[in-house]
Amino acid sequence: MTALVYSEQYKNHDTGNHVENERRVQVIMETVREMNLLESDDIFEPDMVEDEDLLRIHSSDHIEHIKAFCKKGGGYLDYDTIASAQSYETARLSAGGALKAAELVLDGYDNAYSIGRPPGHHANRYKAMGFCIFNNLAVTVEYLREVRKIKKFMILDFDVHYGNGTAEIFYEDPDVFYISIHQDPRTIFPGTGFISEIGRDEGKGANLNLPLPPGSDSSDYKYILERVLRPVAHKFDPDFYLVDVGFDGHKNDPLSSINLDDQFFEWIAVEMMDIADSITLILEGGYDLNALSRCNAKLINGLKNYQVLKDKRDKDDKKGSDTNSKVYDQTKNIFQELKEIYSPYVDF
Repeated sequence: MTALVYSEQYKNHDTGNHVENERRVQVIMETVREMNLLESDDIFEPDMVEDEDLLRIHSSDHIEHIKAFCKKGGGYLDYDTIASAQSYETARLSAGGALKAAELVLDGYDNAYSIGRPPGHHANRYKAMGFCIFNNLAVTVEYLREVRKIKKFMILDFDVHYGNGTAEIFYEDPDVFYISIHQDPRTIFPGTGFISEIGRDEGKGANLNLPLPPGSDSSDYKYILERVLRPVAHKFDPDFYLVDVGFDGHKNDPLSSINLDDQFFEWIAVEMMDIADSITLILEGGYDLNALSRCNAKLINGLKNYQVLKDKRDKDDKKGSDTNSKVYDQTKNIFQELKEIYSPYVDF
């Protein structure tokens, strides 16, 4: 069973003509309804997170700064992150959407997808950045750890930008394994997320970066993810799986130079559902509205029908379709480098 979490109130984070605007989530939900992708009983409203939920992750100074800034009417928090008069409440609601999705999975859904905004994976403990105000996924992890007593978490982040906020928050945490596949940070915001960034102290070996060069496409992503995700899941043996979902790696997206096609998003949904018993998904980026509409339909179809699609994929694989020939040599070299660096931690 698949569930979605969404609120019309996300429009209250008013960013005007900014690329991260209210139409992003609206077009997704319009597609869900027009294509009858889910029954209304499987679409849920979030609640705002409590202060204690935010304080497990964010400093009180950061929370109070956002609250006061929005109370004064908002503006630019930094050179590209906007807050409006109601963004503080809306950001708490977006974090609540992620938390609600996780609770739905614990209540028996195979997967649940929070379609919220503002996004979260660039926000660190102390500040907003990269269109993000509070770190929705990190707030959810700490809630699950503290309240639901879940111990070990595996995160896949396939937004085209490295989730530097999430990585920083859990960089020394051995019980959170963070995997990010993204565009080479030498060519895109936030400028971090290199293979050499593997975690620190007890968390060493639990931060795994897959930076791919501009021009990489779905074949490159599949090549490296097929060789990484299962070994990590087998070795780490997590109790809970989360996915930060980004559509800004699509070939039509204005903010990146990665060339994913629509089908990739169905593929990754099936792949993650085949690895995990259940997954919680949280929306991050994606700024071409047409691509957002189509690719979310693909993703949700993959979540709903993963077993049928997996069986079909297995049959196609037996016919001998060779995708490796389409993979760039750079991608293969990156994987070889990854194998060497991570040899003390995971056997790929």
